Amino acid sequence: MKFKNITIIKIKGNIKNRILILCFTATLLSLSACKKYLDIIPDNVATIDNAFTMRTEAEKYLFTCYSFLPKDGDPLYNVGFLSGDELWIPTQEWEFVSYAWRGARGGQNAANPYMNAWQGNFQGGGPGDLYGLWKGIRNCNIFLDNVKDETKVRDLRADERARWIAEVTFLKAYYHFYLLRMYGPIPLVDKNIDISAPEADVRIKRMPFDECVTFISSLLDEAAVNLPPIITDRTTELGRITKPVALAVKAKLLLMAASPLFNGNPDYTSFKDNDGVSLFPATFSADKWKNAADAAKIAIDAAELAGAKLYQFPGSTFKLSDTTNLQLTLRCAITERWNVEHIWANPNSRTDFLQRTAMPKLAAGGASGDARMQLAAPLKIAEMFYSSNGVPINEDKLINFSNKYTLRTALKSERFFVKEGYETSRLNFDREARFYADLGFDGGVWYKYDSPSNSDENTWVVEGKYTQLAGATHVGFYNETGYYLKKVVDWNMTNSTNGVSYRDYPWPQIRLADLYLMYAEALNESQGPVNNVFEYVDRIRKRAGLKGVVEAWNSFSNNPTKPTTKDGLREIIHQERGIEMAFEGSRYWDLKRWKKAAEVFNQPITGWSVFQANTADYYRPRTIYTQNFVAPRDYLAPIRNYDITVNPKLVQNPGW
Repeated sequence: MKFKNITIIKIKGNIKNRILILCFTATLLSLSACKKYLDIIPDNVATIDNAFTMRTEAEKYLFTCYSFLPKDGDPLYNVGFLSGDELWIPTQEWEFVSYAWRGARGGQNAANPYMNAWQGNFQGGGPGDLYGLWKGIRNCNIFLDNVKDETKVRDLRADERARWIAEVTFLKAYYHFYLLRMYGPIPLVDKNIDISAPEADVRIKRMPFDECVTFISSLLDEAAVNLPPIITDRTTELGRITKPVALAVKAKLLLMAASPLFNGNPDYTSFKDNDGVSLFPATFSADKWKNAADAAKIAIDAAELAGAKLYQFPGSTFKLSDTTNLQLTLRCAITERWNVEHIWANPNSRTDFLQRTAMPKLAAGGASGDARMQLAAPLKIAEMFYSSNGVPINEDKLINFSNKYTLRTALKSERFFVKEGYETSRLNFDREARFYADLGFDGGVWYKYDSPSNSDENTWVVEGKYTQLAGATHVGFYNETGYYLKKVVDWNMTNSTNGVSYRDYPWPQIRLADLYLMYAEALNESQGPVNNVFEYVDRIRKRAGLKGVVEAWNSFSNNPTKPTTKDGLREIIHQERGIEMAFEGSRYWDLKRWKKAAEVFNQPITGWSVFQANTADYYRPRTIYTQNFVAPRDYLAPIRNYDITVNPKLVQNPGW
């Protein structure tokens, strides 16, 4: 069953800055956490007259508002997965049509933009309308207008009413935040207005960036007051928004606003609307970094008070080495359902397809689509991870990586990382635990639940050269670089005579580790290398089995004073964030807000020569693609030209 509705929505600001929203059709959607179908009312019955008559119907509309949450656990929807340089896929796009990846190869355009969150087009493998966020905001406004009216939904308890209003206020804020991050200054859609409003009053006008931040921040503050600190009904309500979630998103918002892309960026000095209003702040504000640090610390305190902590693998009935237990800690921090590190896990976004496109073929038999191994990490991403001493491989004074592309044979003492006696690249030895937890590679151990030995001895191993099991023998289902994405595949994945089984999990939108690094970054920018910066970075390093920053750089780096300056520590934090948050869609947005994208995204995508069967030939680096990121144009996504033609109050982003 479907419904239609015509509504008009007010834009916050000048009375002229409004938008007329036309008819839309909402389809059946589901929120997996609550297992409820969002079937609002029977056909041919006015929506608003029925949706808010009683609690059960209003609850369906609540879940409709949730249903627009972007599906970041699906590599076809997550903008950050394939829009940058962190992951690459085969050219054939075999059962994997990625518009984000087409954008990464220079295909982004203003006529029909890829990953168009503004309208909802060209996402998820098809050009159709999927989840335009203005539509989501419109639904939120309808809900708020009606549920705030205490003459409606009379059977709704007062505490539930306050909570539901807070949840949808958060969603309204989050959808604005998502659009702001992608497009820069946006309209601020706040209230419904009368359908008889004149055309001049419903035109869209983009608001200055700082006003957008203030508006979204205020909504998040408003929501946080009536959100629960934790979910107590874990049977039916997991995935619903809590106070720590709202505070964490506020911290992300303010960190973004403080970052170089948006904080006094000279590239945007002349960017104004048609009335001559500047859309970006002209000068840098150091206070924005302080505000971001304060917000991150408040979010951390709220999350920890609610029970959040860095995940630790509890062990299993199998006999496992400390090495494998540490890797499972790091892997399960992502894949273990509803674990204590997940401040916000999104059940609207599941991960079956993500795991299938990441998984290499480890066992004979089964269909090729069971383990497609299409998501590949370029060589520069493999090189980003630290040495086993916890410093960059080009800084380690004790371990020599100058010959990183030569071959080496694994010793027995290295058997939990690389198969004993297997010849592979020197780059794959002497690396930190997150390298082995996150990446699979030719000769690399891939321990999982159905290990043939029931332990991590004589267990699964990736064999990735051409003609081997995980080799590039299937058109479209192969790994382009030779580095497979282990981090996102749950260790409970099993092979059997009946095929494969993946244990699904809700996508972790925000982890506590993310907040720790956000706080450390903002605090370093506002105060320099003070103790709390090291404390929160070192918490993450300790969990990864590494020494703290100061000790590691003093003991192992040829640049021991690097952590003593703000600039040096900034570089360390950026790399630490790149490693810890790898393959979660964070790198793309981080490099853009740091204004590093023009430098980094213009480096070639390289990998091993995966179409070679001989070891020496396979381990020859090859250039797969040379990207072309155009600055400042590509820092912001284009608004569709048609929308600007229809509404002359909109202005296009620079360069488009």
